[in-house]
Amino acid sequence: MSLSKAEAKQLLERIIFEETQPEDWVQDVWALSPLLGDSAAKLYDAFNVLIDCCPEDQLDNLLKNLYREQIES
Repeated sequence: MSLSKAEAKQLLERIIFEETQPEDWVQDVWALSPLLGDSAAKLYDAFNVLIDCCPEDQLDNLLKNLYREQIES
């Protein structure tokens, strides 16, 4: 059973940002360094574009591989 894009995005955000909301993460980085904060904002924008462009089956495979790696390590 394949995940929807919304579900895949939510799981990827959980893997990457853990308990922090992505927007909060960007703001936290920005507070530490405006230069790095700008890069963090661009990175999060790119993440969202990739989620939108990537087919659901590829997102599903990516998540399966990431979770498999977490279990094995």
